[in-house]
Amino acid sequence: MQQLMLKFLYVVASLRYPGIRRDLRYFVRDNYYARLNQLRFIGADYFTKKPYKVVDYHGEFDQELRYVLPFAYWHHLNGTLKKTISCTNTKEFYFFSEQHVEQYEKRVWQAGYGYYDVPNMTHSPTFSYTKFAQVPFKKQYKNDLFVYSKPILLIANKYNIEWDKPPINFLGIAELDRIISTYKEKYQIIYNRPLSTQIVLDNSEIMDLNEHEWIRKQHPEVILMHDLHEQHKGSVNNFNHLQLLVYANTDRFISMHGGTAALASYFGGINIILSHPGGGMEHHFNEYETIFPSLSGAKILHAKTKDDVFQYLSEHY
Repeated sequence: MQQLMLKFLYVVASLRYPGIRRDLRYFVRDNYYARLNQLRFIGADYFTKKPYKVVDYHGEFDQELRYVLPFAYWHHLNGTLKKTISCTNTKEFYFFSEQHVEQYEKRVWQAGYGYYDVPNMTHSPTFSYTKFAQVPFKKQYKNDLFVYSKPILLIANKYNIEWDKPPINFLGIAELDRIISTYKEKYQIIYNRPLSTQIVLDNSEIMDLNEHEWIRKQHPEVILMHDLHEQHKGSVNNFNHLQLLVYANTDRFISMHGGTAALASYFGGINIILSHPGGGMEHHFNEYETIFPSLSGAKILHAKTKDDVFQYLSEHY
């Protein structure tokens, strides 16, 4: 029955979006099916309204942020959330869950395929916001610890294998030097590029950009998240907890395609996202104008090139 319905929904997606590439219609099909799957829970969600929903996910971090967390938080507000299950060091993301289990030690990107338990489960030209609620990370984690004499500009960089190819979406040392030199007088710049020992990995191998020591020597006024983690190990539970605390005090972000961009979009303010065309599906479905702003109401500025990053910086920062 499921296979027949998926075939039917692929036809529906083809008729509704004839201009979309044939292979991309599978994403639309899957989102249609995920939304229809929610019809099974009408009684439990809107009439019985007792805690029953178990949200269990260990796929890509990006999908968890964009789709799973807002779904789980909706169930929390609805009074129907029973339990959440995710990866190591995710308790702080699910602060609202009365029973959260960190069951998985590694993310498996394939776990996102065929995962129809949430209304939005993959890329799409449209999203359902019926069971979608903004998770108030900024309100929950705003603090007096990470406060400085100048407002924070947070650079959330990455340097990973992307789609089995060398790094594409990242800021190199030359770009970092230009940004820091230009904006360090106005902002307290905090630089964040987590190491493999600090986060749970999926299929994206983290490579060495050799920028941390360079920043320490050339721009000692910049605060490194690595150093903050060492300084505050006694007061933060893990690296994710630290990120939430620092991000909650921040209104200006520069982030990279993927989970880095999704997390920075959770805290309002302005988020410049570097995401080159030709890689992720966000471009095909215009998601930087749909799902990303919906995570917190943040202003999302999609930079398709590094030059775009500097243009947005000059206009908005």
